[in-house]
Amino acid sequence: MCEPNEPVKILWSDYIKYRASLRGFGLGEIEETVRYSLERYYDSNSGRMVAVGKCGQDLVAIPYDEDKDSISPVTIHATTRKQINFRIKIKRYING
Repeated sequence: MCEPNEPVKILWSDYIKYRASLRGFGLGEIEETVRYSLERYYDSNSGRMVAVGKCGQDLVAIPYDEDKDSISPVTIHATTRKQINFRIKIKRYING
């Protein structure tokens, strides 16, 4: 169990490492978004939380699993504001 001031641990699967590498994103950028993004949604299709933020010049959506001790980014998708707004409109993304 994490101490009160200890940051939540990020668990990196081989798959997220592969997807980040394939798409040219650094793990540090992904970690910053997952830890600190203020824009978060519940994805009603996948049942996961999604952090939205910038990685370099790209807007990205990062689905992740979390528990009290860790966060596990699942994958990373370059996206557009239009795609995010559409998913909110059709209630796929629900403010989390």
